[in-house]
Amino acid sequence: MIGATDPPSRSSCPGELEIIRLIRRTVERSPAERVETGIGDDTAVLLPQPGARLLATTDLIVEDVHFRRAWASPFDIGWKAMAVNLSDIAGKGGQPLWALVALALPAPADPAEVESLYEGMRRAAAPHGVAIVGGDTSVSPRGWFVNVTLLGEHLGVPRLRSAATPGDAVAVTGTLGRSAAGLAALEAGRARLGAVRPETIEAVTASHLRPTARVAEGRWLGAAAGVHAMMDCSDGLATDLGHICRESHVGARVELDRLPVNPAAREVAGALGADALSWATSGGEDFELVLTCDRAAVPALRDGLGRATGTALTVVGEIEALEKGVTFLGAGGVRVAIPAGYEHFSG
Repeated sequence: MIGATDPPSRSSCPGELEIIRLIRRTVERSPAERVETGIGDDTAVLLPQPGARLLATTDLIVEDVHFRRAWASPFDIGWKAMAVNLSDIAGKGGQPLWALVALALPAPADPAEVESLYEGMRRAAAPHGVAIVGGDTSVSPRGWFVNVTLLGEHLGVPRLRSAATPGDAVAVTGTLGRSAAGLAALEAGRARLGAVRPETIEAVTASHLRPTARVAEGRWLGAAAGVHAMMDCSDGLATDLGHICRESHVGARVELDRLPVNPAAREVAGALGADALSWATSGGEDFELVLTCDRAAVPALRDGLGRATGTALTVVGEIEALEKGVTFLGAGGVRVAIPAGYEHFSG
């Protein structure tokens, strides 16, 4: 568990205790609500709200798998490590509250990089009232490893993957494909992007490096009547809607021409000769929300979410009883083969 006081001297290679002191100084810039004991002891003491359901999620991000230091700064890495966990809590309609961070870095650790990493996490967490309350540090034999465990609460019924019902509409928040476009732009380099506008490149690369979790949208939808199943879209629509179908023992039909493909992603795809629709279905890391709901509730959900958060809700298909998995339909209702999103250990 992280604990200690006083910032380290940067004139020599820091030891673990000095790194812990630096971490504590950084994260304590944000207030910590309902934390009886945070960093400073070997276990955090937290004050959950009576009657609330506790939500817990954890995500590990690994150098050269989830990020590349060639273009991701320590601040970017910290931001993303926190955002992917915030998105999981958002997908259940919950309120994120407390984070534990396990960090492994090659020696010698650079204090400036560690401070920037934790500042990225703190800045991603602060708008949602999340406090970093502890964790662990270790030397790594190769590369950076950042694991965040995030705890949250839900005062009602969390929206699970297993609650989709035949006849439900399938809907997504926001737009899809921009993170995959950002990765493609980073890999390609500015020279290959031709006439793509600088603001377009900035928009898609920012979406990849510093994604925004739909926490406010998740809380609003999680409390709204008519919403059944919900989760965040982290591995791509094809994969994540497939998770809902599998856990709910249903099938889904998605009409490709209804997908809200991000305009900036289309612009980047045009310059690179890529398929923006493929990025929207299988690219992943957009961290939008995919949900199923009563079809009759769609107008109220769409209008209410727009008023409450400014985020669009788009119906892209429906849940079916007769088939399992996800069927994508193109023009004229013709089935289109869509690859699944990223999967670890798939080779």
